[in-house]
Amino acid sequence: MPTVPDPAEAVPPETRDWTTISREPCAECGFDPSTVTPAVVPGRILATIPRWARVPGRTGSTVRPSPDVWSPLEYTCHVRDVCRTFAQRLDLIVRTPPGAPPARFPDWDQNAAQAGGRYNAQDPDAVVDEYAAAAAALADGFAAVHGDAWRREGARGDGARFTALSLAAYLVHDLEHHLIDVDG
Repeated sequence: MPTVPDPAEAVPPETRDWTTISREPCAECGFDPSTVTPAVVPGRILATIPRWARVPGRTGSTVRPSPDVWSPLEYTCHVRDVCRTFAQRLDLIVRTPPGAPPARFPDWDQNAAQAGGRYNAQDPDAVVDEYAAAAAALADGFAAVHGDAWRREGARGDGARFTALSLAAYLVHDLEHHLIDVDG
């Protein structure tokens, strides 16, 4: 039976290496990273805004389908924070001079963000507005990337490296895949 969790209750840490999604199709949702090109990135991000806007207002949006799976509201908060985090990462990449070592991304723990941010206790209307603003700003950020900047790199603390383009693929997959998660 679905549960309404304590808002600070975290799901188990993710153990899958999702970085492969920037190079290989997703067997779960059918996402193909080869379809993510500089020309389509902003539009793909913007296309998720109306779809995510419908999620938090649903009846039962704070109910988890199981204790180890986020509720629809928690997923919406997550993608909002993904957009904010990726905007910072994109900015670090594009500000890195050509030929310089990869930009270093500050660590971000999505489960700590969920628990600390009390995602399931947030105002759904505010989350919708915040997601729309964060996604639009990130789409603008990717629209401003040109030429060789798409090949500049950044790296997470675990050593995973991304170009601006592979970061875009990783992001677009996250935004689109989680829509499938909340739609069941």
